[in-house]
Amino acid sequence: MRMDKKEYAELVEQTAPKTKEGKTILLAFAVGGLICVIGQAISDALGALLPQFGAKNIAALTGVAMIFLGSLLTGLGVYDKIGYYAGAGSVLPITGFANSIVSPAIEYNKEGIVFGLMAKMFSIAGPVIVSGISASVLIGIVYYIIGLF
Repeated sequence: MRMDKKEYAELVEQTAPKTKEGKTILLAFAVGGLICVIGQAISDALGALLPQFGAKNIAALTGVAMIFLGSLLTGLGVYDKIGYYAGAGSVLPITGFANSIVSPAIEYNKEGIVFGLMAKMFSIAGPVIVSGISASVLIGIVYYIIGLF
């Protein structure tokens, strides 16, 4: 039986699983926002406890704390559950980056420290890091050349 494009599109529409896009978007927004609120609360608490550190150091400590929390929740198996319901809301903040490094490390840990843990730890995050560094170097070179003129 041959189908034309219209019949095929109708068949796909009938058989494709229905998604709840509105709910998914709101949940992603809420969870991503909650992660950011937690980060802001950590920053405010550190600022109140350690005012002598200054804003830049407080920001760095907040980043470290959020990476730690993301890694800890990944290790405990909680972050994957959050990601299942929140989707992109859990991936975009800094905790999602920590999750992308820790998850493969946990998965491949049984293959040994070097060939499992260390080799696979950056399998997802590695290309992002390399792309970011390469782009920043290229932009720095362009900025330098423009500054010469």
